[in-house]
Amino acid sequence: MRDGITFSVSAAERQRLRDIAADPKSPQKHVWRARIVLLSADGLGTLAIMAGTSKSKTCVWRWQERFMQAGVDGLLRDRSRPPGKAPFPPDHVAEIVRRTLEPPPHEATHWTLRAMAKIACVAASTVQAIWKAHGLSPHRWRSFKLSNDPAFAEKLTEIVGLYVDPPAHAVVLSVDEKSQIQALDRTQPGLPMKKGRLGTMTHDYKRHGTTTLFAALNVIDGTVIGQNMQRHRHQEFIRFLNRIEREVPADKAIHVILDNYAAHKKDKVRAWLDRHPRWTFHFTPTSCSWLNAVEGFFAKLSRRRLKHGVFHSVVDLQAAINSFIREYNADDPRPFIWKADPDDIIDARNRGFQTLESIH
Repeated sequence: MRDGITFSVSAAERQRLRDIAADPKSPQKHVWRARIVLLSADGLGTLAIMAGTSKSKTCVWRWQERFMQAGVDGLLRDRSRPPGKAPFPPDHVAEIVRRTLEPPPHEATHWTLRAMAKIACVAASTVQAIWKAHGLSPHRWRSFKLSNDPAFAEKLTEIVGLYVDPPAHAVVLSVDEKSQIQALDRTQPGLPMKKGRLGTMTHDYKRHGTTTLFAALNVIDGTVIGQNMQRHRHQEFIRFLNRIEREVPADKAIHVILDNYAAHKKDKVRAWLDRHPRWTFHFTPTSCSWLNAVEGFFAKLSRRRLKHGVFHSVVDLQAAINSFIREYNADDPRPFIWKADPDDIIDARNRGFQTLESIH
């Protein structure tokens, strides 16, 4: 053993060390520490102990000294060590958080890691850790729009009631238009996806015209009635209503949920409604297109078929949209299920206006 290290192992200590080394549930670090002491008690030298435990000389000496000072219990616990890096002062953290919540003094809309690190005279990684701990992301924004409709609560409750408890012997349709869908063709053909490489598509494109999709989502069974038209006026809207009138059984009342677009409230549209008494329009509150269920179908159409599509003409675009609708209706459509509590939505809107008033 190293100079200055001397100890003797009693019979009780030897038995305890053997039990530790033989117990299959003992942590491995406890096993080899016990073996170092047992081999030392048997009179083996440092080199022999190193060979028997596969540990370094300094490691053997360290645990011999630990046993000399604290006995068997000292082998079963690790000595606490001071942190390798001093914790960042709390007042400095508070200062960085305070500055982050304020606009930057330089010409920028938000703070960046390097800008804050330069001002605070710390590493960018330190700023990143502080921002993460406090849930701060200056580069990210959430958009919002609070409806100013004075009848917001009444309209919201009415439409949610149609979703949750549709009237008997009636069809509930969510109707809207996806206007100005562009038939985009790429300037060069892209490469297909293969192992280890993404598919490619040129960033520039050719425009071959636009189309407008009129769509009605049946919230009861999930099917969609769609029709492509060149323009987005009340004339086209009435044509679409006539198509729905032909496809919905005559013994069913029709409740339509739609937004406040001017074409939906045109005098000729109101006259058409007067001639068709089984129809009832339910307008969403202003700035509440998210309340219209058909918007979810439009999102699927854009994400799955239009975003990465290549169309050589408007006819190709319309054919792709019609094929998507047919497949959508045939592929086990599901009823629309509303889950949000309208009272929670109303409370959130009220809190939003209170926050705006407190700021301004």
